[in-house]
Amino acid sequence: MDTITTPQLSDIQIRNQLLPGDLGYIAHVHGDLYAKECGYGLDFEAYVLQGLKDFALEYDATKDKVWICEHNHRIIGFLVAQHRGADVVQFRYFIFLPQYRGIGLGKKLMEKFLDFMRQQGYNNAYLWTTEEQHAAIALYTRYGFTLSEQKPSSATFGKPVVEQRYNLTLNQQ
Repeated sequence: MDTITTPQLSDIQIRNQLLPGDLGYIAHVHGDLYAKECGYGLDFEAYVLQGLKDFALEYDATKDKVWICEHNHRIIGFLVAQHRGADVVQFRYFIFLPQYRGIGLGKKLMEKFLDFMRQQGYNNAYLWTTEEQHAAIALYTRYGFTLSEQKPSSATFGKPVVEQRYNLTLNQQ
């Protein structure tokens, strides 16, 4: 009988090079996990695919960054920082396979995102999520994101949800 062990943070490799197939896999993970965990439908996957298409067409390695998390040569999570102006970056596609949650990977990526913002001179960031993403929202607010907008939505998710926008402004020092 195989013993299931919890992956350790030190076992995860993070690469920043975007490779062919990565964006398709991001869409797959979002569609699959959110269907299972939240009941989101095909419209949500189409929404993710549209955003990824736009990201691919606008991708600029000098302004954007990806964090592709791998364990045993298998992609297990992501984070994308997408430029949205001279001073603004969007925090996107932050997701991990369930067995990789709770090991500190989210905190590590959040710190890498903030370091990237500082290095690039981005003072403002934002993200969109839904109110049911409690663990993610707790992490966002712990790192200074604040709720700035809420709106009901159903067409994109296949069920009624409340979308939430969170903003972050880095302290000027």
